[in-house]
Amino acid sequence: MKDNGKKTEDLKDIYPNVSGRMELNENKKPSEGLNIDKKTLFGIAALLFVILVFVGALTQFLPRGEFQVDENGSVIAGTYQVNEEYKLPLWKVAASPVLAFTSSNASVGLAIIAIIVLVGGTFLILDRIGVLKYMMASIVNRFESRRFMLIAVMVLFGMFLSSTAGVLEESLTLVPIAVAISLAMGWDSLTGIGMSFVAVAFGFTAATFNPFNVITVQKLAGIPVLSGLWLRLIVFAVVYITLTSFLILYAKKIEKHPEKSPAYETDKKIRDRYPIEVCRETLGNESIAKATRVFVIALICVLGGTVTSFVLSMVGTKTDNETMMNIGSYASMGCMAVFFPVGGLLAGRVAGLRGKNLFKAFGEGIKTILPVIPLIIFILSITYVLDEGMIMHTVLNALSGALDGISPYGVILLMFVFTALLEFFVSSGTAKAFLIVPLMAILCDLTGLERQSIVLTFCFADGFTNMLYPTSGLMIIAIGMVGVSYRKWMRWTAKLFLIEAVVSVFFMLFSIAIGYH
Repeated sequence: MKDNGKKTEDLKDIYPNVSGRMELNENKKPSEGLNIDKKTLFGIAALLFVILVFVGALTQFLPRGEFQVDENGSVIAGTYQVNEEYKLPLWKVAASPVLAFTSSNASVGLAIIAIIVLVGGTFLILDRIGVLKYMMASIVNRFESRRFMLIAVMVLFGMFLSSTAGVLEESLTLVPIAVAISLAMGWDSLTGIGMSFVAVAFGFTAATFNPFNVITVQKLAGIPVLSGLWLRLIVFAVVYITLTSFLILYAKKIEKHPEKSPAYETDKKIRDRYPIEVCRETLGNESIAKATRVFVIALICVLGGTVTSFVLSMVGTKTDNETMMNIGSYASMGCMAVFFPVGGLLAGRVAGLRGKNLFKAFGEGIKTILPVIPLIIFILSITYVLDEGMIMHTVLNALSGALDGISPYGVILLMFVFTALLEFFVSSGTAKAFLIVPLMAILCDLTGLERQSIVLTFCFADGFTNMLYPTSGLMIIAIGMVGVSYRKWMRWTAKLFLIEAVVSVFFMLFSIAIGYH
């Protein structure tokens, strides 16, 4: 895209809230790559440590027990037995950050760590050679006359990918670009996170045929795969309109009163890194243009991996081929781990970075994101202690007993609350499904609740909580990139959570009223 030739003075009319902060500090070179705010990470690390201690204490006081599971790993109702002889040794709680890597969840944790490390290295190269500035300037020029259309398009893109193909970890690649674009438009970094990571999280809430929650839940509940799609499409539309409206109204408020943004102070540093007039200068640089095209091709390959992941997962689901499902679940992350850094390295080479300088830049980028890794280890440790402590099935058994004699409306609401709370400790949607859906299905039969309602309940409770709890590693990284504390993040998202909770309750009760099946 060609430079439209606008002068800096003209930009003050277009972006009145940005113009006053565009000048770079001449005495200090702006930082590059993903700069994770240490203060934010320290606060969340302290909170996770408290949670780990609390969970460790629960394993010492709650009864230990477990259900039997079938050959697929699903819980068998009515088989719960207390194990009075077992108690998790305290030394295992203390050593959980190491022992966690011997558990079944270790592969997922290692995959996430690998992805964030590769993302960190890649983004510093893209930042250093000007690709991020080029992409940002191109998008800003295209949408500057219809800025709020950009929010609508990006939210739709993110929600569609996660609602259909189950994209989540890959959304981290969108966050830095979306934040930079948001600031250039005169909004704040929270708006950028909203139209990237939050949109992807809400796509799980409004899942249509996501193989990792909708189809898995339907198979475990014993109902036809892909059935009930009509209502889930309506839910998708309502959630999309709700999120888009929330972000547009918030962006308009920030345009008028930028100081009301919870990220107002921390955003100043990011604005100085990407002044829009400097970004537009890259549009006339053919070397940067070629590097950008190389990286875009890599992103297309990652998207191709997402499509492949979806197809393989669907084939495995329909044929009960567990191997195919496992391959499908990792295909997207595999393509991400390969094509994203390769695209960044090739883009760097095209732009003029060679040999040692290229890999040195990649290594510097890795260093910027390394502080996040201990938090991921903390989260894995909490999951390990819960599994080894044998208390999750105890809580699940207590819930099944508490629902006796309650109406279908009460049952579905309690299942929603329990699943949402369980997300705090078990973030994997598939793991939660195998743990609770078989019991939920039996509870539905006992209370006259249609099993199809389980799908809505599970997706609602699993979806938006991906961005709610401090045990969500991806959320920690997203807000750490812009230096927003967890407290400020919760304050910003409080209204959005309340709105989505109301939408969730409405559709759950509606599904019972119409006998949704």
